[in-house]
Order: sequence, then C-alpha cells, then structure tokens
Amino acid sequence: MTIKVIVFTLAVFLAGVVVCSADDPNMGTWKLNEAKSKFSPGATKNHTVVYEPAGDMVKVTVDGTDSDGNAVHSEWTGKFNGRYYAVTGSTTSDMRSYRRINSRTLALTEKKGSKIVLTGRITVSANGKHRTVSTTGTNAKGKRVTNTAVYDKQ
Repeated sequence: MTIKVIVFTLAVFLAGVVVCSADDPNMGTWKLNEAKSKFSPGATKNHTVVYEPAGDMVKVTVDGTDSDGNAVHSEWTGKFNGRYYAVTGSTTSDMRSYRRINSRTLALTEKKGSKIVLTGRITVSANGKHRTVSTTGTNAKGKRVTNTAVYDKQ
C-alpha cells in the first residue's frame, strides 16, 4: 500500500511540474496587424509588444505611436496575479494589472493615480500565432476610446 501512495504522489508531482513548465502563449514578440485591427479616432497604436521573463515576473515592453504620430514607449514588470505594478513611460497610466482568466486569456486594467483609465482583455489564438487585445479607456486627451488590436507572433 505504501508503494502505491508513493508512486501516486510522485505521479501527481511530476504532472504539476509539466503543467508549470509549459510555455505561456503570451510570451514573445507581437507585431500589430493594422489591417485586422480597429481603432477609435485618437487612439494610441502599439506596434510592437514584447512579453519576456524577468526572474519570477514578466516584463512587458510596448512601442508604438500616439494620436499625433509621436513615438511612445512603456514598460511594465509584474505578475499576472491581478495586483497593480508600476508602468514607466506611459502618459495615460502609472499602474497596470494583469489577471489570468485561463491559459490563453488575460484581463488588463490600468490606473492613473486611483482612477481606472483602461480595461481590456487579451486572448491568444488556439494556434498561438495571433492575439487580440480589446480595450476600452481614456486617451491622453481625455477622450473615450474603444479598440480591438490584432497582433501576429514574430
């Protein structure tokens, strides 16, 4: 009986290791597919988004253009645990939170001070080659924007 318990415990442990070591489909470099995307007038367009490991956290680097065509660059390092972590370089937010809904979907919330300025959902396709980011928020000029950005994995 003891051997059965040990074997079962070992099998459960190894299954957990396999599940935890599986690649996160969000990780990697994503390029905006503008033809498949839909933006409100005055929206910032994030042309490149990179998700990479940073120790036990994730670093997200975003490069794009604002409504005036000026370059924008922001960085966030944190965990997909629903807690807010600092954003640097953003004119519209200073804190960002990602919460894992399932293995291919994240919920996103951004704050400026104590006010929520953006909410959204990020979904990676089943084949892992595309992701869709649907957001609603306020741009740097205070206008309400709703966007659906489609990205291709590089």
